[in-house]
Amino acid sequence: MQYRNFGSLDWKVSALGFGCMRFPVLNENSGKIDEKHAAEMLYYAIDQGVNYLDTAYPYHRGRSEGFVGKTIKGPYREKVKLATKLPCWKIEQESDFDLYLNEQLDRLLTEQIDFYLLHALDKESWLKVERLGVLAWAEKALRDGRIAHLGFSFHDEFEVFKTILDAYEWEFCQIQYNFMDVDYQAGQKGLFYAAEKGVGVIIMEPLRGGRLIDPPGQIQQIWDTSRTKRSSADWSLQWLWNQPQVTTVLSGMSTLQHVKENVESASTSGIKSFTEEELTIVSTVREAYQNLALIPCTRCGYCVPCPEGVDIPRLLGIYNDSIMYDKHEYAMTEYNQWVPAEAKGNNCVACNECEEKCPQDILIAEWIDRIHQTFAAE
Repeated sequence: MQYRNFGSLDWKVSALGFGCMRFPVLNENSGKIDEKHAAEMLYYAIDQGVNYLDTAYPYHRGRSEGFVGKTIKGPYREKVKLATKLPCWKIEQESDFDLYLNEQLDRLLTEQIDFYLLHALDKESWLKVERLGVLAWAEKALRDGRIAHLGFSFHDEFEVFKTILDAYEWEFCQIQYNFMDVDYQAGQKGLFYAAEKGVGVIIMEPLRGGRLIDPPGQIQQIWDTSRTKRSSADWSLQWLWNQPQVTTVLSGMSTLQHVKENVESASTSGIKSFTEEELTIVSTVREAYQNLALIPCTRCGYCVPCPEGVDIPRLLGIYNDSIMYDKHEYAMTEYNQWVPAEAKGNNCVACNECEEKCPQDILIAEWIDRIHQTFAAE
């Protein structure tokens, strides 16, 4: 296993971190972890040197923290750092901070959470928890030892990321980042900005939720032109590890084989190890993926807010992703499970206000209707 500096802390983290939100489950029920196989995966990863486990309050319908806690209780707890997250969307009043942290300590069977994150911050959730005094509360939790280090995970635009990062002396943060998302959310600008401040940067969605695995034929042909032979997953991971600003890369693994493959990838990782040819190959693949998109949306945001609440950029992005990555089932899941009802395409009344603002002249109303008809669960 390779290890990397964790921001400005005097501790080294494994290049691969274990994301605890995609354990194998029973009967396709995400709330029923296949504990025998999941424990085997955790033990194997830790035995191979993985020393950072990342879970959260809602993972596996609230079962992940409890499973992780009891599985690593004892000698394995001493070998790893535990990370979990405050469910900011559930916070309604100041007392909720202690309510959830204390519940998480009980679930994890530990007296201290090594790395505690404010979960999934965006502009609105940050303003809410900041107004309720989350930073003053966190300082108390740091002093009394319930948490050892404070950070946040993030899903919004770069300027919001910068605002949050500048608001406190964070020790680490967690962002979505992969070779396709260099300009998405915090993106590469956020990675560099945090690293320059000495803040550790944890990477989530390195494979874009699995979309970068098993690429369409025309994409695989580009990978195959390289003299360096890797799987598409290994290309994606190695591209991240090549960057010195990356602290560790989380992978949500569902089989022991996934763990073994990712551990092997991490063991061969290195900072600034890519050749110019390899960097060019990745750029070529990125461009080829982008050229597969049918809707010329640049996510400029001019079309929002929609008077009816439709999340236009997100819906157009879901459709493009389904075509680019040839992953229709992923798009179905995202549309039906993660897009709020008020933001779905059936709320569009074809007022065309968005089309008047769109610099790409996209026939948005037609696309939104098609997207809903394509992905909405019957």
